Amino acid sequence: MNILAPPQPRLDIDIAFDLICPWCYLGVRRLRRALRARPDIIPELLWRPFLLNPDIPPGGVSRAEFVARKFGGEDRARRLQNALTELGRAERIGFRFDLMGRVPSSINAHRLVRYAVREGLGEMMVEALFHAYFADGTDIGDLDRLAMLAGRIGLDVHAALGFLRSGEEAEAVHTENLRAHRLGINGVPCFIIAGQQAIAGAQEPEVLERLLDVALQQYHFTGGDGG
Repeated sequence: MNILAPPQPRLDIDIAFDLICPWCYLGVRRLRRALRARPDIIPELLWRPFLLNPDIPPGGVSRAEFVARKFGGEDRARRLQNALTELGRAERIGFRFDLMGRVPSSINAHRLVRYAVREGLGEMMVEALFHAYFADGTDIGDLDRLAMLAGRIGLDVHAALGFLRSGEEAEAVHTENLRAHRLGINGVPCFIIAGQQAIAGAQEPEVLERLLDVALQQYHFTGGDGG
């Protein structure tokens, strides 16, 4: 080990996201691609809940009802979904909007992410939830299905289900959502690197890499404060 080598930069990356947002799935995949290209950085991903549709009831709503309300009809929604499907292929995302019968409330899924973070499995849980919803059409508002997804990444199914039924962390999700709005975040995904550099949208990896470079300059300027 070279004791004269500078420490590898450790950067906090806050990710404001919603688990029922296809742009968030795309954006997170692009962020991961950008980070794979930068092995010189140690990223600490911090998952920040953002509720795009806080008025959705606990049992969710039919997709047809949601599409009519949000997009004004199926035709406009289909054009957007076709565009997302094409973009997703480049990131190895197999969007299957046709499998989605309902649009769930995402509160319980966000709670499960927070639970998984405690066990060091936050990133795996986020990926599992995104894939389940967007590729398999799984209702990620259903507690039993959420617990099964937790089991697939190595968490104890019964413990996860007990946590979900307890209501624990629900208030924290709402608090984080309110915090994001107070910070001026009104669209997701939104990435905040080292508490300084922020950008919204499913940005191309090259754009995110440039933002990482700016954050690194700040990191070295401040003597290694990466969060």
